Amino acid sequence: MSIDYQQTPVLKASGLVKCYGSVTAIDNADFELFPGEILAVIGDNGAGKSSLIKALSGALVPDEGEVWLDGQKVAFNTPMEARELGIETVYQNLAVSPALNIADNLYLGREIRKPGFLGKYLRMLDKKAMEHNAKAKMTELGLLTIQNMSQAVESLSGGQRQGVAVARSALFGSKVVIMDEPTAALGVKESRRVLNLIKEVRDRGLPIVLISHNMPHVFEVADRIHIHRLGKCAGIVTPQSHSMSDAVAIMTGAMEIEAA
Repeated sequence: MSIDYQQTPVLKASGLVKCYGSVTAIDNADFELFPGEILAVIGDNGAGKSSLIKALSGALVPDEGEVWLDGQKVAFNTPMEARELGIETVYQNLAVSPALNIADNLYLGREIRKPGFLGKYLRMLDKKAMEHNAKAKMTELGLLTIQNMSQAVESLSGGQRQGVAVARSALFGSKVVIMDEPTAALGVKESRRVLNLIKEVRDRGLPIVLISHNMPHVFEVADRIHIHRLGKCAGIVTPQSHSMSDAVAIMTGAMEIEAA
């Protein structure tokens, strides 16, 4: 897939700073995500990549710096504000409710109400509409093994649960999808399914930010790789320009390149 890096980034940050007392989690960090790309964010533990992503998704308010979405300056005080503007995040712990069914999980917090009096005044949910839309989205993403949208999420495998979380982000994310370690707790087969899902979501027009420690996965699916070190961007590489060993060397400070 050809990506035009001359166009305006979908999501951009400049000069982000976040301090916790004497500890600087984000140190004048910059970030750019372009339309149609999978941008991996990698870094050693404590590098500040999680804080960076939280600042971009509304889970953390930076002390300094600016964030732009589609060229417009924005400021998120909560994850809900970011979601309302089209930024969806799939967290490492999945953030699904095991006791609820698939459709209810997809629409959790954004339920569809029945039209007219029943929905407006009695606040009755339109279960059929939610199940129909949920099944359509799961089928669209190739999750054909899940046909019954009313089955509880706790009855699904780890890969299928991750699929539900990814489907929810694809259903509501209109601008950006952020995925935090989506394959961390999965086996080989289920990791493969999730990687295919990531590519499928990107191919349907949603740019993706992928946070991962799994270097083979990063080098397989990423178009560009943002390497974070000591609270800031240490450089941007591609799977074509640098090897996994190079990326690790930049992460640890053994190799330096000019930051993008």
